[in-house]
Amino acid sequence: MNRLLSGVSAGVVALVWSIGAAGASDLPGKFDGVTIDAKLIGGQQYEKLYERIGEWEKATGAKVNVLSKKNHFELDKEIKSDIATGGVAWCVASNHSSFAPQYPDIYTDLAALLPKEEIDAFVPALITASTLDGKLVMLPRAQFDVSALYYQKSLYQDEAKKAAFKEKYGYDLTPPDTWQQVADQAVFFSDPPNFYGTQYAGKEEAINGRFYEMLVAEGGDYLDAEGRPAFNSDAGVRALDWFVNLYKAKAVPAGTTNYLWDDLGQGFASGSIAVNLDWPGWAGFFNDPASSKVAGNVGVKVQPAGSSGKRTGWSGHHGFSVTESCANKEAAASLVWWLTSQDSQLLESAAGPLPTRSAVWDINIKAAEGDAYKTEVLQAFQEAAKHAFPVPQTAEWIEISNAVYPELQAAILGDKTSKEALDAAAEKATGIIEDAGKL
Repeated sequence: MNRLLSGVSAGVVALVWSIGAAGASDLPGKFDGVTIDAKLIGGQQYEKLYERIGEWEKATGAKVNVLSKKNHFELDKEIKSDIATGGVAWCVASNHSSFAPQYPDIYTDLAALLPKEEIDAFVPALITASTLDGKLVMLPRAQFDVSALYYQKSLYQDEAKKAAFKEKYGYDLTPPDTWQQVADQAVFFSDPPNFYGTQYAGKEEAINGRFYEMLVAEGGDYLDAEGRPAFNSDAGVRALDWFVNLYKAKAVPAGTTNYLWDDLGQGFASGSIAVNLDWPGWAGFFNDPASSKVAGNVGVKVQPAGSSGKRTGWSGHHGFSVTESCANKEAAASLVWWLTSQDSQLLESAAGPLPTRSAVWDINIKAAEGDAYKTEVLQAFQEAAKHAFPVPQTAEWIEISNAVYPELQAAILGDKTSKEALDAAAEKATGIIEDAGKL
């Protein structure tokens, strides 16, 4: 694996930007009097990283003006509004592999602004996934996302529960390895409104992404070889029925159709959820007594498999981008580098997120020796990553998600059957792709 230079201290020498990229030893540079406007993803799990912005300001003499801190769904709407009104006057934005294909033209090529050895230090596949139309449009942060299953260990150590479950379902109560087992256990553990077997995000791209990975696990395809929606299939009905049946059985909270990621994280940390498919960024939060009632009682394992034998594995990665319209691209690129540097990734990944720099994986594995929980987390997510797959690589993914998710909600809430909802969703998605001239 590639090795990086260690983090650069605040006493770094001034950066002399010439034609082409700077050298690694020049970073982060000096930009006295420069202000970088930024739009960033918000959320509790990102604040530790953002504390490093002050260090970058001291090192470079520049200032960062954070215009927005929102979840990616709201940030996406804001960026699209800026594009529509010609108002892309900011320099740095949070980005994500699921969102990036929508607006590659507004972001500049970071490969022309940063040293090759720094770019080469990232996991190569993620650099490839961050490159659109030959441009490196974002630099990956320590947020490679694929979900694994968190669970409350004590539930599986309760002899009375084990006996009752075996009596009812005919197999041993152990942390689930299939989605059918998750469904069985979710119903068994639930005691609404005080305790629920599981939960899921129920709106926007979040529910569409979860449906997509469940569809794959059921042996289905979201788009066919011609790029036409194919999710209104028998596999699609089985996948959507999984969500519908849990909601109908009251094995998930009643408000789940309004939930996004922060709601799920807080829900599991509250101690009111038995098993929870979630992202690596929550691992530290869940096991911290200051933030979680289940601290010390958290198990983590590879995500379950569907009826096809495939495991769910919807994946993507977070990053930061620099706009083409930015008047100080070099300073903006320096900030992006700083927020994705080895020191930043060590900071972020210490709380659970998966690093995207190769060397940080080595460091984290070594550092976890002797810490049973951290070792379990790393092993679970390393195994989870083997089953990872991206969303369909179409610029219309988010637009399709926005059209599909209300239909998924309609099925979950009982307003339509799963087949009716998926047929309606497929018709809407087909119209979007046709309007884009791709069918």
